[in-house]
Amino acid sequence: MDANRANEIVSADVFVNVNYHGIPVYIEDVYQNTAKVFPLDAIHNVQEVDVEGLNESGPISI
Repeated sequence: MDANRANEIVSADVFVNVNYHGIPVYIEDVYQNTAKVFPLDAIHNVQEVDVEGLNESGPISI
């Protein structure tokens, strides 16, 4: 993923499924080529990661 798409996801009105190397994550913020994320099953484990490791798998149904 690139930083522009990651920013679009952060601003989206719907939750978009995103994985970081196969782990479902929530994107909290995006910088130039990195993003602040946390795993959905460990919300206190905030990490700064390379946006190229993020993969989008689409919006979820609510």
